[in-house]
Amino acid sequence: MSPSDHPTAFLARAYAFAAVRHAGQKRNAAGDEPYLHHLIEVANLLAYATDGADPVLVAGGVLHDVLEDTPTTPEELSSLFGPDVATLVAEVTDPDGLTEAERRQRQVEHAPHLSDRARLLKIADKTSNIRERLATRPAGKTDQDIRDYVDWGAAVVAGCRGLNEKLEDAFDEAYETAMRKYGA
Repeated sequence: MSPSDHPTAFLARAYAFAAVRHAGQKRNAAGDEPYLHHLIEVANLLAYATDGADPVLVAGGVLHDVLEDTPTTPEELSSLFGPDVATLVAEVTDPDGLTEAERRQRQVEHAPHLSDRARLLKIADKTSNIRERLATRPAGKTDQDIRDYVDWGAAVVAGCRGLNEKLEDAFDEAYETAMRKYGA
């Protein structure tokens, strides 16, 4: 965000950019639900947790998957939304070429070393992803698959705790509900 940007205009541009870049993408578990719903939920969690005080963090929430899932480059992101947003999004972006197991392990190991903003974003992302699995069972996934996913999310979040009680409470509620639903 540049000093001349009004936060409302800045966030509106971020939402519009995400909507265009993620157009046609669907959520993994939610059938025909647009992927944008996940991005909006993550941004909303971050706005709620910070009382709207950090537009860079909220914009990072809505843009957090744009480098992984679209042809957007870090340079383009920086040019459009400033280096703070671009750095935050890059920080939570998984490197190309990792297997699912490698990606999961890397996230667990790196979570405690992320910036405060990136740690908050990780908690919001994992909360949204668990909520998705509560609303709709991913096709072909067993209760054990979902428990494994939820436990992995908890391991990532464990390295991100200590920054925001409201966000951690939202994650804990989703985690506990998922464990009740899918067995502990």
